[in-house]
Amino acid sequence: MRTRTKGMAGSLSAAVGLFAAHAALADTPEHQAAELARFLRYAGSPVGEFRMVDVFQTQIVGERNVVVWPTINQAYLIAVDKTCSKLEWAHGFAVTREMSMKVTTKFDFIEFDHQRCKITEIRPVDYKAMLKDDKKAATQPSGAT
Repeated sequence: MRTRTKGMAGSLSAAVGLFAAHAALADTPEHQAAELARFLRYAGSPVGEFRMVDVFQTQIVGERNVVVWPTINQAYLIAVDKTCSKLEWAHGFAVTREMSMKVTTKFDFIEFDHQRCKITEIRPVDYKAMLKDDKKAATQPSGAT
């Protein structure tokens, strides 16, 4: 069974809407580099696939990287091949799911602006730990470490 998130208009619309609201910050190379570094600190070892029934949220974090949340508490850092051009300037993207309810490095792509970019790496992000650390940092006095 061949399915794509972009074929699910409601899901993609929600993901693109969330991305568009965040686009004002995410379109600078400096912000994307900072976000990529932040996600890399919490990224685990590469995996071949992850389960995705729907898209909760997406974020572009550089020339070759995006983050996809299939649920509110799960995030995956995805890298695409070097032939992709200008992903960092895309106004949204779709994630293919050639295998029903799974995104894989073997069969799937990130699609945007008439490009189809092969997924080369998927890394689960310890998103709960990241949020916990962000909250902890936000409550510390500005001079504390």
